[in-house]
Amino acid sequence: MAMYDVIVIGGGASGMMAAGRAAERGRKVLLIEKQRKLGEKLRITGGTRCNITNAEEDTGVLLKKYGSAADFLHSPFSKFGVQDTFKFFEERGLPLKVEANKRAFPKTEKAEDVCAVLEKYLKDTSVEVKRGLPVTAIEKTKEGITGVILGGTTYTAESYILATGGVSHPETGSTGDGFGWLKQLGHTVQDPTPTIVPLRTKEKWSKQLSGVSLKNIKITFFAGGKKGFSKKGNVLLTHFGISGPLILNSAHQVADLLHEEQVTATIDTYPEMDLGILDKHISTVFDAHKNKLLKNVFKELAPEGTTDVLLSLVPSISPETKIHSVTKAERRQLAELLKALPLTITGLMGLDRAVIADGGVDLVEIDTRTMRSRRCSNLFVTGDLLHIVRPSGGYSLQLCWTTGYLAGSSA
Repeated sequence: MAMYDVIVIGGGASGMMAAGRAAERGRKVLLIEKQRKLGEKLRITGGTRCNITNAEEDTGVLLKKYGSAADFLHSPFSKFGVQDTFKFFEERGLPLKVEANKRAFPKTEKAEDVCAVLEKYLKDTSVEVKRGLPVTAIEKTKEGITGVILGGTTYTAESYILATGGVSHPETGSTGDGFGWLKQLGHTVQDPTPTIVPLRTKEKWSKQLSGVSLKNIKITFFAGGKKGFSKKGNVLLTHFGISGPLILNSAHQVADLLHEEQVTATIDTYPEMDLGILDKHISTVFDAHKNKLLKNVFKELAPEGTTDVLLSLVPSISPETKIHSVTKAERRQLAELLKALPLTITGLMGLDRAVIADGGVDLVEIDTRTMRSRRCSNLFVTGDLLHIVRPSGGYSLQLCWTTGYLAGSSA
């Protein structure tokens, strides 16, 4: 039987932060990770660029992004907030940069470099790390956790930090083990649903344009033909439907609409022009190229890389038509198409493609000043095991840094 002050289960973002922080305080710490590498999910975040935090300096504005959880998070963020994240990584030789929507990334644009900083933190603070073996059981009495079993050996500690992550990207090891243990330890656990996911669509045209990004568009979602909501930004067309930050952050609203009726959407590629003005704009472009073929002139009007596929959506007009032969009614049809590319939403992608899934322990069961469980006195809970809905854009990782640091400071 091996004895420690603190055992951390889960070697992801919050687990590494918690283990390093606890050891920094002079605690004897064991970090257990079932994968062969630490930080497997961290290495793929932000398309491997790692959206490390959101650089919103006003904590009140930042916390609103966490919805109903905001009231529970004032204390944690006052102890380790966005500025502390910047300081933590920059003091360890990893400068950060801020991009659109205040998303912060390492200047190197490499998630691997974020992992390297955390692994060095563990090494410098003498954290013992065991990887490649899963915890098979957690032992408990009424007083609290008494040990964890790993490879047939029992490891014991005064305090235990559960940092196993949620269920998004199961290929990285986030398979929801922690949810099962939390239930065994007396917690109420909300079942996870993918909250930040791409959307499936029915139409062939969007799948034919897989990989194309439609920039500065407006997408409007309808439930049973009635307008639900609109958003502006960029949409990435994929082999299964639509994606990109705008879509990911709309998924939970689309999920609500899907409960009601069939959901359709239209993409407006000219959101700053109404239909009449766009028709006049097309007329002006056509007048300058009267003897050219429609397919060659339409390239100037359609989003880049979409001409052939979009023209196929108006089969009554041949792409080989000379511009001078395009009728006023046909020109109007083209304007209407560019203002409302049609989509039918057939569902949300599953947890395997989720950037973030919610679910986990309700915050009323956690003392968020320390991340200590109110159900099990020597247990601390971090990161994606907490039932907090948040958008993409650095908010999820900031939650990991904050809750990990707090648990490591308290255990």
